[in-house]
Amino acid sequence: MNFKKIFVFIALSMVIGFLGCAKENVEAPKQQRITKNLVPPKTEVKGTNFLIEVSGLEVYTVEDTTSKELVETPNLRGRIKITNKTKDMMDIQAITVEYFDEAGKPIGFESGEKIAKATLYSSVIKPEESTEGSLDVTIPRKAIKGKALAKMEISLVYIPSPLNRETVTFPEKVE
Repeated sequence: MNFKKIFVFIALSMVIGFLGCAKENVEAPKQQRITKNLVPPKTEVKGTNFLIEVSGLEVYTVEDTTSKELVETPNLRGRIKITNKTKDMMDIQAITVEYFDEAGKPIGFESGEKIAKATLYSSVIKPEESTEGSLDVTIPRKAIKGKALAKMEISLVYIPSPLNRETVTFPEKVE
């Protein structure tokens, strides 16, 4: 008699287990993250006071899987290395990025896009020394759609040498 109860209990447990594990409708993700590399992957440009090397530039986009429309403002990320080519110290404050099409016209951001064209950067570089960091800014949707991007312009905001102090003596008397 005990075996019969145990058998019925096990059978009911299995039926409940199978019913509890019935397949649910699982929806596919509605958004997907896509990474695109920029070409060339590494670039070096020499300015009058510095040498800038950018590498590993990638554009991160999030798009709707059904409509293929971009959901968020794309991000541009990569590595940047700055070398001081002057005889003075350079105090780097920020890095800004601008985007241009084939005709050399700036590619602007559309209404509603998140705009982050500058990266704060606080570093003092001695002559002939380098500093490395990451670049993380937004890029206009128009620059990615139809491959409109032809070139980027990276600007350094810096103070060329430390502030100098000068003392001046005035010949004054209190009477």
